Amino acid sequence: MKAKLATALAALDRLVNYFIPPAIAADRDTRNRAHVFLVSHILGPFIGSVVPIAIFVLDPAPGYDVAVLAASIIAFWAFPFILRAGIPYNPLALVSIENLIFCILWSCYFYGGVTSPTLAWVLVIPLLAFFYLGSSTKLRLIVEGMFVVNVAVFGLFYFFGFQINSSLPVAAMQGLGLVSTTAAAIYVAMMALYYAKIQASHSELEGEMRQHMATATALRAATEEAERAGAAKAEFLAKMSHELRTPLNAVIGYSQILLEDAEIEGDSASVSDLTKIHMAGQHLLKLVNEILDLSKIEAGKMELDLEEVDICRLIEDIAENAKPAAVSNGNEFSCAISPDLGFALCDTSRFRNMAGQLLDNAAKFTQNGKVGIIANRVPGQDGDQLVVDITDTGIGIAPDKITHLFEKFTVADDSSTSKYGGTGLGLALSQKLCKLMGGEIAVESTLGQGSRFTIRIPLVAGRRKTDAHVAATLVPEASDEFFEHAAKAHHA
Repeated sequence: MKAKLATALAALDRLVNYFIPPAIAADRDTRNRAHVFLVSHILGPFIGSVVPIAIFVLDPAPGYDVAVLAASIIAFWAFPFILRAGIPYNPLALVSIENLIFCILWSCYFYGGVTSPTLAWVLVIPLLAFFYLGSSTKLRLIVEGMFVVNVAVFGLFYFFGFQINSSLPVAAMQGLGLVSTTAAAIYVAMMALYYAKIQASHSELEGEMRQHMATATALRAATEEAERAGAAKAEFLAKMSHELRTPLNAVIGYSQILLEDAEIEGDSASVSDLTKIHMAGQHLLKLVNEILDLSKIEAGKMELDLEEVDICRLIEDIAENAKPAAVSNGNEFSCAISPDLGFALCDTSRFRNMAGQLLDNAAKFTQNGKVGIIANRVPGQDGDQLVVDITDTGIGIAPDKITHLFEKFTVADDSSTSKYGGTGLGLALSQKLCKLMGGEIAVESTLGQGSRFTIRIPLVAGRRKTDAHVAATLVPEASDEFFEHAAKAHHA
């Protein structure tokens, strides 16, 4: 039974929502009042129609008065369609109340006057005025004025000789009173229950909203706390840069000295151990450098050390340093650099780190394939750009991994970590460095066929030390910090 009732109420709600225009649905208070209005006009005529039906059955000689009353009650079914057509809600609600007043006074006029069995329906008028119109004093006064005018009009008809003598016998009038009172009670109870249902749903919604707001407040507080903790961590690491790098450099330096001495003395056992120490120290230093650089960038402490360089020669040096790692995996290494790259302001150390990381990855994930670097000067809408493509025919990257490829501690394939190594910091740092220089790194890859990483950065104007040749133009997309350092270097 409960399931059937719930299904019926759900179907009623869907029907009601069908008749509510978007303009009314957007306002919660008006929407709730429109819900009650529509339920009243969908179900109310069924209940109200029992009155003219009872009159028709009980009256020995029913006349046009029953037909007019029935037509007025049936007319309530037109109001939902009128509302859906876009007629303003408040005027339509007032017209509905006027029709109800007319129905009640019409039935009272023809059947008993002030002693009419249908007079109980008068109590429905203020109830519907509250349900339909809310707490608006102005609209309630209008309803009261409408009632007074209607009573006055019917009173004038009565006092000027248009008295109607009911043809219903006393027993029939009593039966009509019973039917009318029962119908009015059922109607009032139905409207009160539906209004209570709406209020309960409204209260439940407000409770959920308060819970969501409390959750959102807690999340904001947790986010702010996490941001403060992250900022403190980044600032700490940025300040600890020297303290962390210095002992590592000492380990690497002394292991290099000991390694050279062991090689001179021919101590092969020591050479093997010292080589492992030296390589482990370099790997740890690289990892520490990546973490510290990322922290400095996030803390806003990273500064570019710009100097005028020959871009072509810089890329040639990067390619030459990366070639042995590629060849050691049985790869063909190619380098194609456009001769018109010229001179530009660049942080050579950061650029080497960025491009070197991409070349190292290409060599590491490619075996018996091809690794290449292509550099070109490309004119753009806001100035020339340096475009460096690093290609390989390696294992490739799955499409669902590319979106998160430049996030910290992200690797292209978890299964490849144990085989190829890596911490997931290199690409994140490279992308942040590229953005710091005013550019961006893009990637295209096909799983099992290879990848193409494209570095695209603006070529910033600089003076050659020999002939004041301007190598390139300034690009607006570059970061403010990049331009600041570029201006200092240019005017130095």
